[in-house]
Amino acid sequence: MSLTIRRATLADESVLVEFNAAIAWETEHKKLRIPVLTAGVRAVFENPARGFYTVATNEAGEIVGQMMVTFEWSDWRNGWFWWIQSVYVRSDARRQGVFRMLYREMQRQATADPEVIGLRLYVERENTHAMATYASLGMTVTSYGMMEEYPLPGRPNEIEG
Repeated sequence: MSLTIRRATLADESVLVEFNAAIAWETEHKKLRIPVLTAGVRAVFENPARGFYTVATNEAGEIVGQMMVTFEWSDWRNGWFWWIQSVYVRSDARRQGVFRMLYREMQRQATADPEVIGLRLYVERENTHAMATYASLGMTVTSYGMMEEYPLPGRPNEIEG
């Protein structure tokens, strides 16, 4: 498959929303509230400090994969970690190197920026297939777990299910 990797634009919003809803359903069987999700995707375009989306397009110009990058400052290391999030590859494009190309492009961009010190992502512990893919790209499992408080007291849960 011949792919082009590019930064997403606001014109890609509907596909990003569709793919994000698919991620939530496929990985966690959660149905996202589309107005909230749409506002969340749009917020990334409105404020670049929140992150950016990158997409992979096929020969026909269709988006077949996406990833979002957000930023975390590490005071311990005096540099930025780029967090890879919202990874999705359309079902008919899976196992064809789409994620690998998206990842390598993020790795290239991160390496070109002297303030970026590493790449990180979350992965479900049971998703051994994804973990093997990430390991094949040079990522390693850390000792960190993740905890959260969501929603905060008095705030609505914006995820159904």
